[in-house]
Amino acid sequence: MSGGRHTVPVDVHLLAVRDGDRGPEVLLSRRAGDVYASGPWHAPSGHVELETVVDAVVRETREETGLVVEAADVRAAVTVHHRPPGGQARVGFFFEVRRWSGTPRVVERDKCDAIGWFALDELPEPMVAYCRAGLDAYRADARMAVHFQEPGDPIAYDPSADRLILVPAPGSCGAVPEKAVRAFSEQAVGRITSWTDVSWTREESRVWRVRGAEGGTWYVKIHQNDRFHQREVAALRGWVPVLGAAAPRLVSADAELRVVVLTAVGGRSLHGATYAPGQQRRIFYRIGQLAAAIHRSAPARPAGGTLPLGKLERHLDGARAYLAPEDEEFIRSTADKAAGLPALDVVPTHGDFQLLNLRWDEAADALYVIDFERSEEGPAVRDFVRLADAWHGRPDLLAAVMGGYGRPFTSEEEAQFTVLSVLDSVSGISYGAGHGDPELVERGRRTLARLRAAQRP
Repeated sequence: MSGGRHTVPVDVHLLAVRDGDRGPEVLLSRRAGDVYASGPWHAPSGHVELETVVDAVVRETREETGLVVEAADVRAAVTVHHRPPGGQARVGFFFEVRRWSGTPRVVERDKCDAIGWFALDELPEPMVAYCRAGLDAYRADARMAVHFQEPGDPIAYDPSADRLILVPAPGSCGAVPEKAVRAFSEQAVGRITSWTDVSWTREESRVWRVRGAEGGTWYVKIHQNDRFHQREVAALRGWVPVLGAAAPRLVSADAELRVVVLTAVGGRSLHGATYAPGQQRRIFYRIGQLAAAIHRSAPARPAGGTLPLGKLERHLDGARAYLAPEDEEFIRSTADKAAGLPALDVVPTHGDFQLLNLRWDEAADALYVIDFERSEEGPAVRDFVRLADAWHGRPDLLAAVMGGYGRPFTSEEEAQFTVLSVLDSVSGISYGAGHGDPELVERGRRTLARLRAAQRP
C-alpha cells in the first residue's frame, strides 16, 4: 500500500448546450476580480456543499447565470479527476443541460465580467485548462478523464501542456485509438489535442476527427481489413486528386496499422438531411457532376471480368427470411439474364456512392465526397446503385442527377444497373440481418420491390 487515504474537494460544472448556426454551442463566462484564474473563460461552476451534485449544479447555474434548471433536465456528461499546477487534486462533475428557463446574464459581477455562447469547435482563448479538459472529453464522448497538471503548467489552456487523458468506457474500443496510431498521426500532423470518434455505428472502419495544437483539423481512419485499406490508399494516391477540393487529401498512410490521415472537408452529410425541392434538385445536379468527374478521372478501358454473381447463393441464404414471396424468383431470373449481357467499359468508381458519403456545405455552395475504401474499377452505373434509393418516387431528382452527369444511361447500362441493384440489395439484406442493421434490410427490400414493379407489364 502506497500513500494514505485522502479526501478531495468536489465541484460541479454546467455545460449548457444549444444548437447554433455553427453547430453546438456552449455557455461560458469570463472570470474576473479577486478569484482563482481571473481572466480566462470557464463554464459556470462551483463547489458542492451539503447537497447532491445534481442539486449543486442547479444552484450554481441559478446563482451564476440566472438560468433556472430543473433537476430532471440535468444529464451526466463527464467526470474529471483534476490536479491544478500547484494545488490539491479534486473531482469535477460536468453536467449537460439543454433545457432551462430565463436568459443567461452576469449575476456575480465580483467574479465574472462577461458571459456568452461559443461554438464547441471554436472555443475562446484564454480558457481555464481544467474546464477545457472537461469540454474536450465531452466532445470526444468520453465519460471519464484524468487531467493532472504539472508544477509550472499555466492555469490557462496551453496546447503544448495538454495533460488530458481520456478513460475508455467498459466494452468500448477506447475514446482514442491505440498508442501506435496516435504516435503515427502526430508524426504526420503534429501535436493532437482532441480526438472525437465519428465512426459510423456499423462494425466497420473507425474514424476520428482530430484537432491539432495550432487549430488544424484532420481525420484519422483505421480500416477493418487490408483490402479496404489498399483500395482507399490506391484511390487517394491515384484518381481522387483529380477531384481537387471536392475530396480529402491523403496526408499519410501506414499499411501495417491500416491507418490513413486525411485532410478535412467541409459540409454535413446528406444522409437524413432535408432541403426544399428546388435546392434538392440543385444538389442532385451537382451529385451527377461529381459522379461524372469520378468516372472521367482516368481513361475508360475494356472490361476484364464478369458481373459479381459468385456470392449470390450465400447472400440468398442470409436474406431469405426477409424476402417477399416473389423476391427469390425475381432475383434468380435477373441473375440468369446477367450471363447474356454485353460487357461494359470500366472506369474508376467510388463503390459506395450514396448520401451518407456525400457532404453539402450550404455556405460555401460546395459538394464533397468521402470514404473510398470500396473504390475499384467497374462499370460507371455501379456508382448509381446505392444512390437510386434517394431519388425513388422523385423523377425530378433522377432528371437532375442525369442532367449533371451529362447523359442518360444506355440500354446496356440500364440492364447492368438492374442486375447490380438486385445483387447489392440481396447482399445488403444478408449483411443487415446478420449484423443487426435494420436500415440496410429495409433499403434492400425497398429496392427489390421497386425493381420488381418496374419489370411488370
